[in-house]
Amino acid sequence: MTELATLARPYAEAAFKRAKQTETASAWSESLLFLSVVAQDRDLIAIISNPKISKDKKIEVVLDICQDQIQDEAKNLLKLLIENGKLQLLPKITALYEQYKAEDEGYVNVDLYSAYPLNKAEQSNYVAKLEKKLNKKVNATVLVDKSLIGGILAKAGDKVIDGSISGQLHQLAKRL
Repeated sequence: MTELATLARPYAEAAFKRAKQTETASAWSESLLFLSVVAQDRDLIAIISNPKISKDKKIEVVLDICQDQIQDEAKNLLKLLIENGKLQLLPKITALYEQYKAEDEGYVNVDLYSAYPLNKAEQSNYVAKLEKKLNKKVNATVLVDKSLIGGILAKAGDKVIDGSISGQLHQLAKRL
C-alpha cells in the first residue's frame, strides 16, 4: 500500500497543483472520482492488462467510456496513466488529491468507526472533540465496525486515534 502511495503521489500533486492554478478543484474532484470508479471495473481491468491490445486502443476504449463525464485535463492524466501502465493508481491518486484539497480548504476528512450506529448528538460530540484535537474543521463519515466492541476509532489520513475497547485490549496484551 505504501508503494502505491509513493507512485501515486506525484500524479496527485500535479493534478492538485493544476486544479489550484485553474481554480477547478471541484471539477477535478468529480473527474478523479469518476475515473477511480471506472478504473476498478473488472472488464476494464481485463482490457487494460491485456498485452495484445495497443495503448492507443486502450486509451480509446477508456475515453469512450468516460465521454463527457470528465474534463479535458483529466483526460490528459488518464492518457498518461494508461501510457505508463499506471491506471491502477487512480483510486490512490483520488484519495491523495482529496486529502490535499481538504488540507488546502482547512478541513480534514475523518472516518469514524463505531461498534454501533451513532445518533446525531453522539456524532456531533465526537466531531467537536476531533476538531479541537486536530485544529481543523472535520468532515466525518461514520462507519459501523462491530469488531471494536465499543468506543470509537478515528482515521484522519495517516493519523489514527484509537479509543476502541478492542484497541485498548490489544494495547494491554502488548504490555503483558
